[in-house]
Order: sequence, then C-alpha cells, then structure tokens
Amino acid sequence: MGSEVSSRTFTRDDRQRYREKMQRSLDALATMLAEDTFSFPRRQMGLEIELNLVDDAMRPAMANSEVLEKIDDPSYTLELGQQNLEINVPPRELAGGEMLGLEEELRESLDSADSKAHDVGANLAMIGVLPTLRERHFDRKWLSDSPRYALLNDTIFAARGEEMVLQMEGPAMPGKGPESLLSYAESILPEAACTSVQLHLQVEPTDFAAHWNAAQCLAGVQVAIAANSAFLLGKALWHETRIPLFQQATDTRPDELKNQGVRPRVWFGERWITSIFDLFEENVRYFPSLLPETDDEDPIETLEAGGAPRLSELRLHNGTIWRWNRPVYDVVDGVPHLRVENRVLPAGPTVLDTMANAAFFYGTQRALAAQERPLWTQMSFQAAEENLYTGARHGMNAQLYWPGIGWIPPDELVLRRLLPMAHEGLRDCGVSDEARERYLGVIEQRCLARRTGSSWQRETVALLEERGLSREAALPGMLKRYMELMHAGEPVHTWNVG
Repeated sequence: MGSEVSSRTFTRDDRQRYREKMQRSLDALATMLAEDTFSFPRRQMGLEIELNLVDDAMRPAMANSEVLEKIDDPSYTLELGQQNLEINVPPRELAGGEMLGLEEELRESLDSADSKAHDVGANLAMIGVLPTLRERHFDRKWLSDSPRYALLNDTIFAARGEEMVLQMEGPAMPGKGPESLLSYAESILPEAACTSVQLHLQVEPTDFAAHWNAAQCLAGVQVAIAANSAFLLGKALWHETRIPLFQQATDTRPDELKNQGVRPRVWFGERWITSIFDLFEENVRYFPSLLPETDDEDPIETLEAGGAPRLSELRLHNGTIWRWNRPVYDVVDGVPHLRVENRVLPAGPTVLDTMANAAFFYGTQRALAAQERPLWTQMSFQAAEENLYTGARHGMNAQLYWPGIGWIPPDELVLRRLLPMAHEGLRDCGVSDEARERYLGVIEQRCLARRTGSSWQRETVALLEERGLSREAALPGMLKRYMELMHAGEPVHTWNVG
C-alpha cells in the first residue's frame, strides 16, 4: 500500500484490465520461480515502525504533515491517520553485529525526530494502540492527505455498503470484571489506531514456504509475549487489541458475506503452503481489486527481453490484502527478490524491546525452517490460527497449543522450547554472540517476569483507578508515564507499576 495511486474513479473496463494484468503477472511469476531468476546474495533484514503523535496532554496530535516537514528525512513517511508516521529502516545483513548498530541508529533517529516534532507541539509514541483515541478521531476528515487513503476508504465502504462495526470483549482487569466494546465507524480510520512493527526477511525462493509456514506457527507466541495494545476507546480489551481491531476496521464484508464464508482481507490464511506462488494465486482468486490501477508494462515481454518485471498490479493488490505474514515480491536495481513480511507485532514499548522481538522472530523462524521434520507437519493450520487469537486476547495468560507438548503458557513455551531454538537460529544466521545474548536475554527476562507492555498498561491504569482517578484521567496519566519509560529505554520487563 506504499504505492501512490491516481485519484480518478475506476471503471468496469479498469477492473477487467486489472484482472487480466494480474493473471499475466502470475504467469510471469511462475516462470521466474521455475527458472530461478531471483537474487539472494545474503540474508537481509528490514524493519518498519509505525508511530503515533500525541500532544503534551497525551491526546492524538493530528499533525503528521507538519511533523514530517520538520523531520525532513526520507526514512519517515505518512501513514493512514493524521496522528501517524512510519519509519522505514533500509535493509541490511542479519549477520554479525548489524542488529546492535541498527538499535543505536533507531534510538538516534527516533530521538531526533521526536525533538523536531516538538516544534509543532507533538511527541512520538511507540505503542500498539494509542489509549487516548476517541470516536471523534475516526472522522474521515482525519485521513492523511494522500489520494490512496481516500480511495481506499471509499472503495472499502462501497464494497461493504454499511458502517464498520467494532465489537470485542477483553479479559478482566485486575480486581474487576471484563469490559466490552460496541462501536460504529464511518471511515477506515480505526485501522490507523493499529500501529505495528513489520519485520522483513529476504529469502531464497526454495526456502520461502518453510519460512512462511514457520512464521505462521510463531504468530501466536509473538503476540502473547510482546502484547502492547491494551486499551481502545476507553475500554480494557484484548492484550493485543490490534489483532481484532485491524480485521474489523478493514472488513469489506457485511454479515451476509461473512455467513457465506467470504474471506476477510485481514487474513491469517487457511493452509500451509509449498511455494510463494500459492499466496499470490490465492490473492488473485479470492479477492476483488480495491484499487485497480494498471501500468503499461507487459510482464511476459519484459521477462522474455531479459528484464525483471515490476508486476505492479500484483504488488498493489497484495498491499490491499493484509495477511499477518505477507509475501513480498520486489525489484531493487533491476534485480528481483522475495521477502517474508511479519506483521503481527505492535510498536514499542522501547527500541530495545523491538530489537529483542525481532531477534526472537528471526532466530526461531530460522530454526523451525531448518528442521528435518517441519513443525507444520505435526500441527493443524487451524491450531496455529487459534494460537494467534488466543495469544492476542490473553497475552502471557494464554494457553497455546504446541506439538509434542500440548497446551502450555507462552512464557513457559518460550523458556523451555523456543528460546534455545532462537539462539540456534541466530547462530546459524551468523549473528554475533553479543547481539544474540543481548536481545534474547531481554526475551528470557520478560518471560520470567511475565510482564509485557500490555500487562503494564492494564496494571498501571488499575492502580490509578484504585487511587480515585476516573478511566478518562487514568489513561493519559498512564500514557505520560509510559512515554517517560519509553524514552528512558530500559526494557518493559523492568518497568515498575506505581
């Protein structure tokens, strides 16, 4: 969805031409996979972090254009809502001490950007869902100034034909009963409440299926031990509320289509795969286009002439289907490559926590992908999907299914089984001992403490309410303390409540 599109109205002919181009792009992709024309000089990682802007009173600051102008750095871009920005980290090798260097660069970049944002009365916040958002912030007027966002909003609502429904219930707050939310939205801006970290890993075509399947197996564990999205519209909901919120905020299906089994555009998937081609073929087969913009390239002719086709339509379509683990085809300097994009993690709480989450994912994914007897041959796809929703709802208190163990809490699963695998996988990727021990040490201590950003948020708000504050006052009070600790930079498992 990073590609710009025109602001014109699309016709029936546009949609038919787009469908034909996507099919031709699939044929080109199949040929490229068969002939092994992809680049893989070394294993590279990439990182995107979505950010919130808040004013000094911790309210959303609808000022991303002004802040972007002040930052004046091409690494920072607009996101869907005017309270959002995104930083895109240039790809680099996973091996050696690159992650340590990336951590330092991220700290410096975010500190500098935050300082410049102060010039327009804004502050950067890394958090999965901004707890001070209210229904008025979902008004269409707060869409960022970009044709693609307005078009996306309009096409999703045209397909749906009615208001968005936001409905969920969370586990009980400390000392209280569960809270529930039922709200309606007339724009896709609830999606802008979902700020995430996206991890990219470049892989060889022959290894793609194993890495994607491994990422699907890990999704529930990832969200359970890294949850950081506790509150939405004043309610304490899932530990990782982003997961149901993102699905509901972009749902093109009225109830009748849901009842028919039509697939949601925010999608876990429905089967293990044998090739990246499976995923792109599903995209074309199951999902109508939202933004049917075509270019003048013939991908088959480009391929026959020895070039790397852009596959623009296939890529744009892929950007409007929000898989939790997304396949990526890209061309850099005329050379095509493939990536797995992991999208389940929330932003924050700190840069160090973010790097630890990345190291755990890359290491464990690598170890699982290299196993002689793959985990996904022992586990149903539906069990992996259920793990995602259970981990997102309950965080560290979840019970996840794992082959050979059965039902187990995520912290125990990580400490007993997955952390040794993560060490093994990072060693196999050539990551330095210093980086491996630093980041996986954070994961170990987080699991021992059983403290995530979400559990800290919930406990802090509960304490403030015990002291007599209303929820309306407790949320900005909690967020202010969160921001102080975020800037201090110590990992979340060390944060005190109170």
